[in-house]
Amino acid sequence: MVIIGCDFHPGFQQIAMVETDTGEVRELQLSHKQEAEQFYGSLRGREVLVGIEACGYTQWFEQLLDQMGHRFQIGDASAIRASYVRKQKTDRRDAGHILRLLVEGRFPALWVPTAADRDVRQLIVHRHKRVELRTRVKNQLHALALNQGLRLRWKLWTRAGLEQLKALELLPYGSARRADLLRQLEEMDAEIARLDERVGKEAAARPAAVRLMSHPGVGPVTALAFVLTIGDVERFSRSRQVASYLGLIPSERSSGGKQRLGHISKQGNPLLRFLLVEAGHIAVRGDAELRRVYTRVQHRHSTGVAKVAVARKLAVRLYWMLRKQIDYAQLRVGPYAGKPVSFCGRK
Repeated sequence: MVIIGCDFHPGFQQIAMVETDTGEVRELQLSHKQEAEQFYGSLRGREVLVGIEACGYTQWFEQLLDQMGHRFQIGDASAIRASYVRKQKTDRRDAGHILRLLVEGRFPALWVPTAADRDVRQLIVHRHKRVELRTRVKNQLHALALNQGLRLRWKLWTRAGLEQLKALELLPYGSARRADLLRQLEEMDAEIARLDERVGKEAAARPAAVRLMSHPGVGPVTALAFVLTIGDVERFSRSRQVASYLGLIPSERSSGGKQRLGHISKQGNPLLRFLLVEAGHIAVRGDAELRRVYTRVQHRHSTGVAKVAVARKLAVRLYWMLRKQIDYAQLRVGPYAGKPVSFCGRK
């Protein structure tokens, strides 16, 4: 068996490998992509395990290893670094350290979704980025309208509001900018509508996402993102683990009998965290229990804290809906009716 510790970079990779049969250790630096393809191709047919630190731009490398039949594990970068106490850091030392963790069975491997699920994630990310760009265009148009004394807030994006915006008398460059921004807004609206249709089809094809969409405030985007991010719900034995996985629990620095809690850790998927907060705005309108949570926390702390609290409660609910395979109607009137939002569940 060949075990390889790989310190991956966009242009090259430093590897440390050991032949378990002979105990031979080698160190190599492979350029991307041709040299790396030749090296791993030479190992085809042998039992190979490759350890990679979680980083960007590794998709082609993972596909290469999968095509050649080599096993690979992706490790938690922070955990790998925390297990190395020396202050000398080089590519060779990093590769050797990854190899040592693999050999000793201490490599902090992460759960990796399937290639198909990761591809669908690209759809969610692409839609989100387009919505962000549309928001920037709207902000520019809104600022332009305010400079001309037109203050309509959200009504600016109605048909009547846009007509008033187009009717504003502007100087030549201001008029040209307005025309360009309105054209971009129209194009982005059409593109986002097409992306929403694709997201809806993907969500409808997944029973788990359809189940989550029965909850008020949870649409195809949030439901699909939650299913793709959480993956197999059996990975989590308690709802607290889900909240921690999404970075919705407070950071903590407690010692000597004193508990010190800070802001949420944000050690999780930032896009799903954003979508849960966004969905919480609608969920509090359709669910009395979440509305009470929001109102109570808002009075005690602030609106921002209340939004995050609702997002966490919503994430816990969605987890249990997947875990117990129930929809929102069963949640409210079935055997779980009247129980706390967290269910205080245990497997």
